[in-house]
Amino acid sequence: MNTQDTNSFYGTADLPPVPPASEEKTMAILAHILSIVPGIGFIAPLVIFLVKKNESSFVAWHARESLNFQITVILMYIVSAILMIILVGILMIWAVGILNIVLVIIATIRASEGRWYRYPLSLRLV
Repeated sequence: MNTQDTNSFYGTADLPPVPPASEEKTMAILAHILSIVPGIGFIAPLVIFLVKKNESSFVAWHARESLNFQITVILMYIVSAILMIILVGILMIWAVGILNIVLVIIATIRASEGRWYRYPLSLRLV
């Protein structure tokens, strides 16, 4: 049985050494799914990370990954806004938005399966 998905576009998903409890899965799911709610963005994963980092390595992992990805998305939006001067940014803003939604849904599914998940194209800042 393979414990790792190696498809680089969709990220990687490994099985943790100890299966997470139901509450841990729920918090990991919230760390991902709340990040696409307008107005919340990176704040939800940041709060979950700060509250749960000493209680659960599974939740801390997912909250950290979600936080790093949302910071990366913000940076991509800034670059897209700058590039709107030459009209390329309009397409980039749409592409970044779609990429954000698709990858957050994939990460949420992986968290619900009880797997570690690492976003592709994400800067590791936290």
